[in-house]
Amino acid sequence: MRLHICAVGRLRAGPERALVDDYLTRLDRTGRALGLGPASEHEVEDRKGGGMAAEAELLRKAVPAGARLALLDEGGKTLSSLEFARLLARWRDDGAQDTAFVIGGADGIDPALRAEADIALSFGPMVWPHMLARVMLAEQLYRAASILAGAPYHRV
Repeated sequence: MRLHICAVGRLRAGPERALVDDYLTRLDRTGRALGLGPASEHEVEDRKGGGMAAEAELLRKAVPAGARLALLDEGGKTLSSLEFARLLARWRDDGAQDTAFVIGGADGIDPALRAEADIALSFGPMVWPHMLARVMLAEQLYRAASILAGAPYHRV
């Protein structure tokens, strides 16, 4: 199952970019044998200032047809790392070819796009900066692959 991070905004060179690249590289190595990956990033920017609706259209175009859709949203469901790994495994085992994780812009995710999602996920009740949310997602994707592989990275 291919994994896609679809995000509003560009992640420039710096420590966050280095962390995302590191975790996605680890994910590709660990997840390949498990049928998870490769992982790719799709960055979109609303240059015309159309707000959440315009961002939603750009994000829809970035999401592969037929993909499972998981939104990152402060009001979403909080899962443990083990529950997240099991969710990915279930979607993979159900035959999903692609899963897209959507990170919205500063104003959040358009309600119409939210209604299309298979799940909304939260990293807790705090609001996280866009670039840190992407780092945390990349790390959790790698952690999920490690859990499913039985690797010692994840300790309970």
